Amino acid sequence: MATSNERHLLSPSMKMADLMNLRFSLLGVLTRMGVPFGFGDATVEEVCRKQGIDPETFLLICGVYAIDGWLPTKERLERADLRDVLKYLRLSHAYYMDVALKELAESLETLIEPCGEKARRIIWRFFADYKDELSKHFEYEEKTVFPHAEAVLRRGADRTFTIGEYEENHSNVEEKLEDLKNLVMKYLPAECRQQDIFRALFYIFSLETDLQKHTVVEDDILVPIVNRLENHE
Repeated sequence: MATSNERHLLSPSMKMADLMNLRFSLLGVLTRMGVPFGFGDATVEEVCRKQGIDPETFLLICGVYAIDGWLPTKERLERADLRDVLKYLRLSHAYYMDVALKELAESLETLIEPCGEKARRIIWRFFADYKDELSKHFEYEEKTVFPHAEAVLRRGADRTFTIGEYEENHSNVEEKLEDLKNLVMKYLPAECRQQDIFRALFYIFSLETDLQKHTVVEDDILVPIVNRLENHE
């Protein structure tokens, strides 16, 4: 769990460079929020304001990635800007589909090159199944959940759907990735090169960890913010 000192670190007055040095994963948050590098010694608030981003919301998301067991307080959630949360989630979806999965696919292609036809078919089937599941998961959020959140913000939401319904049915997209990871780690034939296995596992573990944090942002930031707005309409 986060210590009081760690929680204190996440303030708008800290330097952006100091924040980024807390965890490597925060670099991903920075780029997905559209914040460019080259910010010098500017504070988090100065950098965010320059980019039109709410500093409190930025720090709220950073907390998930920077501190294990981070849970935002009610006060922080009430200060957050839902529009910036949705922007981050949408850009994260684009990153997973257009960058992370492509990197993983390239590593798998190199990995299975010396393998037999059977091993190649199995690997690609596992990867294709996972990619399809992730795509459908994101499509549901993009077409149903996020538009609902925006409608709630405008006070024009369709009351036949609530964020609680999404929370109850929020699917786990990590199971098939776990299957792929175990296949690569445990069962590949001897002709597969060890360095290629390591590279593929690196991308799988990185994606798995990032998606876990992504889910926390959805469950512990998006859902309570929208739920509060629904109850105050």
